[in-house]
Amino acid sequence: MPVLNRIADFAPQMREWRRWLHQHPELEFDCHQTAAFVAERLREFGVDEIHEGIARTGIVAIINGQGEGPTIGLRADMDALPIEEATGAEHASTVPGRMHACGHDGHTTMLLGAARYLAETRNFRGRVALIFQPAEEEGGGGDVMVREGILDRFHIGQVYALHNTPQVPLGRFVTTPGPIMAAVDTLRVDLTGKGGHGAYPHDCIDPIAAAVGMISALQTIVSRNTNPLSEIVISVTQIHAGTASNIIPEDAWFGATIRTFDPEVRKATKARIEQIVAGHAAAYEVQARIEYDWGYPATVNDADSTAFAVRVAEEISGAAGVVADAGREMGAEDFSYLLEKRPGCYLFLGQGDGAGLHHPRYDFNDEAAPFGASFFARVVERAQPL
Repeated sequence: MPVLNRIADFAPQMREWRRWLHQHPELEFDCHQTAAFVAERLREFGVDEIHEGIARTGIVAIINGQGEGPTIGLRADMDALPIEEATGAEHASTVPGRMHACGHDGHTTMLLGAARYLAETRNFRGRVALIFQPAEEEGGGGDVMVREGILDRFHIGQVYALHNTPQVPLGRFVTTPGPIMAAVDTLRVDLTGKGGHGAYPHDCIDPIAAAVGMISALQTIVSRNTNPLSEIVISVTQIHAGTASNIIPEDAWFGATIRTFDPEVRKATKARIEQIVAGHAAAYEVQARIEYDWGYPATVNDADSTAFAVRVAEEISGAAGVVADAGREMGAEDFSYLLEKRPGCYLFLGQGDGAGLHHPRYDFNDEAAPFGASFFARVVERAQPL
C-alpha cells in the first residue's frame, strides 16, 4: 500500500501547517510558539491527552486505541537553527537570523499528520504517545525528556523517528540495524604561554607553537591508537590566537569535534587526548586547560525493530524504495537517548533534490510529508493491530 488515502486527502493542510512553522522558527528549548501551534492542532484532532511543558516546551500527546495493549512512541523534533535564510520562498522565515534549515518543521508536520489520522481511525490496540521534542540541534532535548521520565510515565515500550534527507529520491526510506549515527563530543583546549615581541621569541613561551604541535599529534589517535576498523573522526575546527604579525600572544585556544561509535573507543579517545595535551604542554612549557563535553551518544537501532520498520516502509514505498542496510553516518542525533532506554528505529526519508541540511537555501519538500505521516501511522497499526 502506498501513501494512505486519508493522509493524501489532507496533504494540502499539512503543507499549510509546515509553512506556518517554517515562518516562525524557534531555537533550542524556546519553542513556545511552536508548541502552542502543535497543541492547538492536537486539540482540533481530538487526541485524548496533551501533556505540555516537558523539557520546558516539549509535548507528549496520547491517543487511545481500541482495547488494552502497549504504548508505542513516535518522536518529532521542533527546533530551528541560527541561520539567515536565503531561499527567497514566500513562506520564508519571518525571524532574522533563524530558519528551519534541518527540516524539523517537516518532521513536526509529519507527526501531526499521523496524529490526525490515528485520532480519526484508532485502528490499533493500546496507545500511541506522540513526542514533540525541543532542542535537538543544541541542548539535548531528547536527553532532558528522558530524564524527566516520559518513557516510564507514559509506559512507552518502543520508539520510532524519521529525519528527512535531501539528495535521496522522494519517498525513499533509508536505515540500518545497529549504530546509524555517531556519538559526538566537543573539545576545547586553552593554552597560556608568555607573550612578547615577535623578534625575540627566545624571551617568550609561544602558545601557537604548542597548539600546532598538539593539533598534529591528535591525528595520531586516529592513525596509530585506534583499530582501523573502528570508525572515528577528530576534526579540529577552530584555532584562535594572536592580534598582530609582530606579537607572540600570551594565549591561544583550539576546538575540535570527536565522532565515534564504540563506547570503549570513545573513552579511550578522551584519555589519549588528555595525555597528548599534557605531554605537549610540558614540552612547550605552556599551561593547558581542557574542556571536554560529552555530547550525544551513538544512535543505535534495535535489530528487530529495524526489520519491522523496514517492512512497514516497504508498504509505503515498495521494496525498491527502501534501503535496509545503508551503513553508518558520522552525524549525531539526540534520539539516541531514547534508543538507549527502549528498542526502536531511526530512519531517513528522502525528499529529492535541493540544498543540503543546515544550508541557508534548504527547504523541506512538502511532498515528502505524506510519506512520513503514512509511515508513522502504519507503524502503530502494524505494531499493535486489533
